[in-house]
Amino acid sequence: MNNKIIKYVISDLLRNRTVFFYTLVLLALSLSIFFIEGNVDKSIASLLNLVLFVVPLVSIVFSTIYLYNSEEFIALLVSQPLKRQSIWLSIFVGLATAMAAAFLVGVGLPTLIFAYSLSGITLVIGGLLLSLIFVSIAMWTAVRLRDKSKGIGLAIILWLYFALIFDALLLFLLFQFADYPIEKLMVAVSMLNPIDISRILILLEIDLSAMMGYTGAIFRDFFGTGTGMLITGLVMFLWIALPLLFATRFFKRKDL
Repeated sequence: MNNKIIKYVISDLLRNRTVFFYTLVLLALSLSIFFIEGNVDKSIASLLNLVLFVVPLVSIVFSTIYLYNSEEFIALLVSQPLKRQSIWLSIFVGLATAMAAAFLVGVGLPTLIFAYSLSGITLVIGGLLLSLIFVSIAMWTAVRLRDKSKGIGLAIILWLYFALIFDALLLFLLFQFADYPIEKLMVAVSMLNPIDISRILILLEIDLSAMMGYTGAIFRDFFGTGTGMLITGLVMFLWIALPLLFATRFFKRKDL
């Protein structure tokens, strides 16, 4: 990776009004929730939807738009005696650092101040991982499609799939095969959605079983242990690494 590219991307993003506005909105919402709610677990539960839906949406859409708007800059870097892999990974590190910093200031800081507990720390870690995962997915989206409108459209569709459609399909599958022992299959299928995994990790800590639904209940039975947390953490890491790996391999062969 190239430190100069990383520093340039981070400084460029920190001056970006969208990132600044995103940080302020997260901060305002987080502080409002903590001031309104008197119970720590209720505050974490209220922040949960913000972390599970808003953070992935902004991370994937903003990162995709930024990559398309930086096409000339990326083409200039490619013309230099730099390895394409180094260029692409450096851009990812810069983007991921900026989005993670925005989340930490907007949600992480208030959470650690007002709800410094295992559930609060889990919420912050889950949000950070989702930020990194959806930046990684955005890297794959932007490099696969040349057309900007199609790329942004695909990014939104992917967010809709992970945030809404996946759970609907999973519930449909559960109802259709309710008479069969498919619990282990559900555990495996649930790992195909990083938002689901984050939700389960957080809800396991605040012990809101009723809110967890079928997916969370199954995870609680099978992975409500330290080993289970380790497995889900490994899966989350793969969600960051695999889209980035595929995107990097495609970028190395792409004709700019």
